[in-house]
Amino acid sequence: MEIKEQLLVAKSLDELERLRVKIFGKSGIIAEQTKELKHLDASEKAERGKIINQTKRELEEIYNKQLSVLNKKAMAQKLKSESIDRTIPGREIPSGTLHPITSMINEIRSAFSRLGFNIVEGPEIESVFRNFDALNVPPSHPSRNLSDTFYFHDNRLLRTHTTTVQIRCLEREKPPIVAISAGKVYRPDYDATHTPMFHQMDGIFLVKGATFANLKAILNEFIVSLFPDAKTRFRPHFFPFTEPSAELDMSCPSCSGMGCNVCKKSGWIEILGCGMISPEVLKHFGYTLSDIRGFAFGMGIERLVMIKYGIKDIRLLYENDLRLLKQFY
Repeated sequence: MEIKEQLLVAKSLDELERLRVKIFGKSGIIAEQTKELKHLDASEKAERGKIINQTKRELEEIYNKQLSVLNKKAMAQKLKSESIDRTIPGREIPSGTLHPITSMINEIRSAFSRLGFNIVEGPEIESVFRNFDALNVPPSHPSRNLSDTFYFHDNRLLRTHTTTVQIRCLEREKPPIVAISAGKVYRPDYDATHTPMFHQMDGIFLVKGATFANLKAILNEFIVSLFPDAKTRFRPHFFPFTEPSAELDMSCPSCSGMGCNVCKKSGWIEILGCGMISPEVLKHFGYTLSDIRGFAFGMGIERLVMIKYGIKDIRLLYENDLRLLKQFY
């Protein structure tokens, strides 16, 4: 069979490839014919060279056409073998859900919205004034140290608490101011209970005639909305921006107040800080206690998540481990 016919009747790409090597390879027919030219005289060499080149072009044309035909057949066969059977059930694709921190923020906002609070937000990059000065934090306070705060070069910083949003409310609004804010805050800590970035919620209730009894009633109602069986207690404390100040403890949900490792055998877990807004803070905005009274409170959102779901290491909330997160689907 002539070589041209062999190319035309090749039935597979492998067979065609073998023919290509046989014809055009380094030791193929064309190469061997070209080597023979050196044994011919000049006139015969020129004539014979023309014939070899013409034959090579014809064979290359036939080869390329056959290659195109066999490639199309191979592709059609591949598509047919890989066709989708629509009657077979598809693979299950796991769906995502809200992160437990986001879910907790939504729960907090919902609880306080029912109590008449507005939801407000503020920037994460703040001035030293709003973060410290306006909140009656003295220049010598440890929280101002470089080891406790991320500073920029122009008297700005990454806010260390969401209480800065309360100051912004006081700057742009007149009482009554009843609002909460929740968002990211930053401090240079990293261990089982601290991360450099975490979330806080702060609230302000600035209404004429507000009392500490109102503060207790609102916070009790909030805690019960998250932990229906919880009991609460208030302990005296100190914060620069509230006077008097207190910390709110909740009966440990792990042991129902009986004492366990979670609550360090005390039966109580610290939840948040609160108090009546300091006269020094109100003074920055032209108010006195005879004009207006109010209270404020704040808490760590990750702490609530860890208590509610029994998570012992805060870092687990940021490692995107599906073994943990899928429990909240």
